[in-house]
This record gives sequence, structure tokens and C-alpha cells, in this order.
Amino acid sequence: DFIGGVRMKKIRVISLVLLFALFFTGIKEVTAASYVQVHFINVGQGDAILVQTPNENILIDGGGKGKGPQVVSYLKKNKVTTLSAVVSTHPDADHVGGLAYVIKNMKVNKVYAPNISHTTLAYKDFLLAVKSKKMKFTVAKQGLEIPTKAKDITLRFLGPVRAYAKSDLNNWSAVLHLKHNKKSFLFMGDAENAAEKDLLAKKLISKVDVLKVGHHGSKFSTSAKFLEKAVPAYSVLSVGKNGYGHPTSDVSNRLKKVKSTVYRTDKSGNVLFSSNGLKVTPRMVR
Repeated sequence: DFIGGVRMKKIRVISLVLLFALFFTGIKEVTAASYVQVHFINVGQGDAILVQTPNENILIDGGGKGKGPQVVSYLKKNKVTTLSAVVSTHPDADHVGGLAYVIKNMKVNKVYAPNISHTTLAYKDFLLAVKSKKMKFTVAKQGLEIPTKAKDITLRFLGPVRAYAKSDLNNWSAVLHLKHNKKSFLFMGDAENAAEKDLLAKKLISKVDVLKVGHHGSKFSTSAKFLEKAVPAYSVLSVGKNGYGHPTSDVSNRLKKVKSTVYRTDKSGNVLFSSNGLKVTPRMVR
């Protein structure tokens, strides 16, 4: 009848209005990421790593003192205007030294660091830079995730698993695991044997495609037991001229034993890994 027809028409109109409202109030499907790029920036003896997804730019460490301008230049060359996250793995100067400059000269949304401090000028400058931007630290610890906007990307801290001695800065390293669909990256900072043992005991280490070798290839890191679990297809040594003998022949031999293809920033320069979620492709970039 006529009244029934009017009622049905009204219901249809209301349904369409509701659908329209839902569509424009930000309820959107979370999509998969078409790519992830991981840049190991050649900063000499130190670490600086840029992780790029279609939605985020994340910087892990900033090289040593005086390396900030080089890192910022590299970021801008890659059209990075905002860093959604900056991760300071630990307070050593060859990791944190350039971060003060980066934070002062880039838009930064969030800063992650483990709950350990240091008295060096490099670390003090880093703290002051964060304070000058009226920001606070988010404590990097096992299980914490850095939010991403893609359904097939997870960025999770595996370590530090526990508290270490205040003098044991390397084992305090924020260890970060990146998963992009079927592919994975593991960034070890300067984590050494004690941290590796704790990660293995918690069953947090599994097969990865790309490993950022811990502590620049120190003999106290990247143990045979650790590599048995990680079995990286590719390994990157972020290293420069140093008096420590990094990377050591011990670590080089252990990586050879697990048939990992090794890249060194002192020999290859900047190393870029591109992932489409099913395949990882390495190349050297200027």
C-alpha cells in the first residue's frame, strides 16, 4: 500500500544517509603497505637507519657527534619532512651523537629510548633537544609497539628484556623487530651476549631476512646460538674506521657459517633494502 511504500522509502533514505555519514567520519579500511624501505646510512663508526613505509618515516639512531647534518641531508634527499618516530637505541655517542641536530632541525612526532641515561655531552645534548621541542620520551621496552597505519606492518621492541647494570649500556639497547607481511628485519643496536641470551630465553628471536648486526661486529655480540635462530639471509655491519677491530673475524666467520650475505657501510656506503612484503631487494645508494 501507499503508506507502506513511503515507510520503505524513508528507511532506504535513512540507511543511505547513515552509510554516507560513516564513510566521511573516518571509518576507513586499514590497507596493506605496498612497500617498506630500510636505509642503512653510512655515518662511519656508528648507526643511523631510516625505515620508510607509505605512511611513516622512522629514524633509528643518528650517528656520532657531528653526523647530524649528514643524516638530515640524507633524509631531505629522500623527501622526508616529518619523522613519525625517532628511536635512540642507547646512550653511546656513536648512536646518539647526531640525534640532537636531527630533532632540532626536523619535525618529530615521538621519541623512544630505553630507561637508561648517561653523563656524556652527546647524551645531554640529546635530552636538551627533546626538551626544547616540549616532548617527552616513550620508554622502549620489550613488547611495546610503534604504531603503523598498515595492517601488514608491525614494529615491535623485543628488548631490553630486563634491567642491566647502569654501566652496561650496550645490553640496554632497544632491539627493534620490523615485520612486513612475510619479510622481517631485526635491528640489534649494540646488544651483546647477555641481551642475546635473554632474548633467546624468552623465545623472541626467530628467522629474519635482514639483520642489523649488533655492536658493529664486536666479538661479544652475534653469538653462534643467536645466529642459529636468526639465520639472516642478509646482514648489515654499520661500521667505519675504528680502534676496536670491528668487525671482528669471529663475527665474520659466524655470519659466513649461516650463509648470510654481508654488507658493510664502510665498503658499500649507504645500503638500501626494499621489501614488497614477499621479497627483499638490496642495493647500494649514493
